[in-house]
Amino acid sequence: MLGFDRITFDAEVMAGRACIRDTRVPVSLLVNLVANGMTPAEIIEAYPYLEREDVQQALQYAAWLTEEKVDAGA
Repeated sequence: MLGFDRITFDAEVMAGRACIRDTRVPVSLLVNLVANGMTPAEIIEAYPYLEREDVQQALQYAAWLTEEKVDAGA
């Protein structure tokens, strides 16, 4: 998982879920907000301690996770 310097994992924070560094904001929340129509600007307005790069990297991380190959013959 190279290049995701804004994504952290800590067993003591949000039960080890992927979060934006130095926050308790899970990556899944940001991806869900975008999926439901919020723009990065709206997310930052709602969570002013986040930066646009945090939202961008959350989406990049989610995209990276979906690179998993599935056996179509199964």
